[in-house]
Amino acid sequence: MKQKALGFTEFVALMASMMALAALSTDAMLPALRNIGEDLGVVRENSSQLIVSFLFLGMAVGQIAYGPVSDSVGRKPTIYAGYVLYIAGCLLSIFAPTFSIMLAGRLLQGVGIAGPRSVTMALVRDQFEGRAMARVMSFVMSVFILVPVIAPSFGQAILLMASWRAIFGALLALALITALWFAIRHPETLPVERRIPFSGGRIWNAIREIFAHRPSLGYTLAAGLVTGAFSGYLNSAQQIFQEQYGLGTKFPLYFAVIALALGGASFTNGRLVMRFGMRALSGWSAQALVVLSVGFVGIAFAMGGQPSLTLFMTYLMASFFAIGILFGNLNALAMEPLGHIAGVGAAVVGSLSTFISVPLGIVIGQAYDGTVLPLVAGFAVLSVLSFGIMKWAEGKRALVKVETSHG
Repeated sequence: MKQKALGFTEFVALMASMMALAALSTDAMLPALRNIGEDLGVVRENSSQLIVSFLFLGMAVGQIAYGPVSDSVGRKPTIYAGYVLYIAGCLLSIFAPTFSIMLAGRLLQGVGIAGPRSVTMALVRDQFEGRAMARVMSFVMSVFILVPVIAPSFGQAILLMASWRAIFGALLALALITALWFAIRHPETLPVERRIPFSGGRIWNAIREIFAHRPSLGYTLAAGLVTGAFSGYLNSAQQIFQEQYGLGTKFPLYFAVIALALGGASFTNGRLVMRFGMRALSGWSAQALVVLSVGFVGIAFAMGGQPSLTLFMTYLMASFFAIGILFGNLNALAMEPLGHIAGVGAAVVGSLSTFISVPLGIVIGQAYDGTVLPLVAGFAVLSVLSFGIMKWAEGKRALVKVETSHG
């Protein structure tokens, strides 16, 4: 019996839940990193950060394949495959006897969750277009933005009642619930006659085309650098807030405040992008991030890497507002010349930028020395590089000119 299309509200709720599982899998872990490291015999405390990095690495590996596979076999089988891998990764993490097994579980989780996260966009595209699609995505992203605000509190609440393994149990339960919800309620949206045979050549051709277009390559690299700074923050946040600043169980509250700056930037970008255009907003935000980050390196160095919590929070909120504007535009700018290969192009752009960001985030995180200097220095270096690459991507076109076109 053919499944009926979901109502609008249920569809948005399901899509948001599927996308949110990726963010929850990252941020809910943060309060538990020290506990996991101690239980699994991690000698060097910074090594616990790899629990975050390996999830991102798995997502980078996974997302390049799911789009083309879903175009070939359909949306539902592809999402099912992603859930199976994610659930296997959760089980591996729950019962991990060693840190290396834990990292293998996190890698598998990342490869798996890339399926529901990336194919969700295709599900929306299959059923909506134009303003209707924009409306759906705005609702979905509104829910998605809230997840980083509450995820560390979710993890911290579980830690107050049970061990860190229970966090993975909760993620497993949420994965089963959303997978069953999707299986029972959502129909297949890609009919057989519209499917495209899978070809590794399509992926390779998309990579070649991205490297052939200066704007696509430049904005992909810039997105990777900016995300690398963000990854460095995620890797370091638990140690900086819980240990350096002694916040303990208050860490999720401070993390939430900073996450709200990202959400505010996303809202602001949505209001301003039609007026000023993606390039102008990206240029202004990149310059602001450079000034903030380079300036704060000097301030932090003068304070021995121990600025007051109020000063550090002010810097982070301003910086993350700029990063939120960049998140909203860099991938779209990279995709502009790739409209004719939008599906596979988006997969390749997303995967390449993640492959750039993961090692950069690891370097920043592993350099943590009990001060904020490695983090703010990483922000400064990567913001300068990303702005330089954005200028290169545009060639003679000024980044900060207000566009007369639609952007």
